[in-house]
Amino acid sequence: MFNYLRKRFTSHIRERSRRKARLVSKDGRCNIEFGNVEQSRFVFLIDIWTTILDLRWRYKMTIFISAFLGSWFLFGLLWYVVAYIHKDLPEFNPSINHTPCVENINGLTSAFLFSLETQVTIGYGFRCVTEQCATAIFLLIFQSILGVIINSFMCGAILAKISRSKNRAKTITFSKNAVISKRGGKLCLLIRVANLRKSLLIGSHIYGKLLKTTITPEGETIILDQVNIEFVVDAGNENLFFISPLTIYHIIDKNSPFFHMAAETILQQDFELVVFLDGTVEATSATCQVRTSYIPEEVLWGYRFAPIVSKTKEGKYRVDFQNFSKTVAVETPHCAFCLYNEKEAKAKEKKGYDNPGFVLSEVSETSDTKM
Repeated sequence: MFNYLRKRFTSHIRERSRRKARLVSKDGRCNIEFGNVEQSRFVFLIDIWTTILDLRWRYKMTIFISAFLGSWFLFGLLWYVVAYIHKDLPEFNPSINHTPCVENINGLTSAFLFSLETQVTIGYGFRCVTEQCATAIFLLIFQSILGVIINSFMCGAILAKISRSKNRAKTITFSKNAVISKRGGKLCLLIRVANLRKSLLIGSHIYGKLLKTTITPEGETIILDQVNIEFVVDAGNENLFFISPLTIYHIIDKNSPFFHMAAETILQQDFELVVFLDGTVEATSATCQVRTSYIPEEVLWGYRFAPIVSKTKEGKYRVDFQNFSKTVAVETPHCAFCLYNEKEAKAKEKKGYDNPGFVLSEVSETSDTKM
């Protein structure tokens, strides 16, 4: 009993770890990390725009706040230094006729407030630059220009982050499982995909990659070897009219990597099917890519998807997403090879065959009737 429970527990842990060891998660995130990268991390600063866009929101907002507070405080120190050198501060006891570089700067706090007012251009009601110091005028111009650059970069990064097509991909959903059944007299692997928005994806194109470990004839082991998987709908796999859920399918023929799999052996296979959907967002004209993956446990042999589109009494088409991933068991050949042989056998039954050993002999009829 103990050995049985141990085996079940070990197999459960193995199956659980196998489910987690997938390159692409169901929501499209890639499970991969880079180690021992020889290049310095400073190379990411060369493409600072992409680096900022790829950061998570908490890091981006930290940089956003730090950039403004840091620049305000830095220029506040510079304004304080200008006032200190020109002896405008109260501790120098300036005379009544003394003209300061910046009026009403009495310390570091007031210098910080003047720096903030200068960079955000909210106007000067109490503190302002005079024409007494060329250094102060130059510093005012420099801070104004740098402030515009910081505002443009940081606000542009926030806007670009919000409007990224990656968020549009969240409204494209795939079925939880893939199914294998007959479609049009052929054995097919079917997946359902839906657009949750009424706006279309223009120029949509769908395809797949089968990831598996292969061993070459030379003995080299290739991990994550990629095999192209062609998916189509009845109208093709490009320029999809993606207004309602579509059922895409891959025909399992002799050129398909699923041809030698069977209902009894598919769970013992080690592969990951990654499905991609590329398109252009109608509202922003930005391209986006949606992806998901299926492992052998998520491929159901002998099932088809339940219908979800119906027509109401008012003449509208209604999509019931409650049945979006629901499957129904159907009669299906247990392997593509069997279906292929069955079709060949039926085709041969309809044909005639020549028997080379058959010899036609003519028999002459004689009449020996006696009267």
